[in-house]
Amino acid sequence: MSTTTRGRNQDRAQVAAGQDHELRYEAEKEGVSKDIVAKTVKSVGNSRKAVEDKLDAKH
Repeated sequence: MSTTTRGRNQDRAQVAAGQDHELRYEAEKEGVSKDIVAKTVKSVGNSRKAVEDKLDAKH
């Protein structure tokens, strides 16, 4: 895990649904809207793998 400038650990295995840039990144990566990513995070949790698997299954 990498560390932020504030000394906190970053967990790249999770999608922070409250962070607009995280939603935008996943949306662009998966070719869907931010709203769909947010709804997916709400339904499957914030695990990046679970979110990506669910979005891939929709395509």
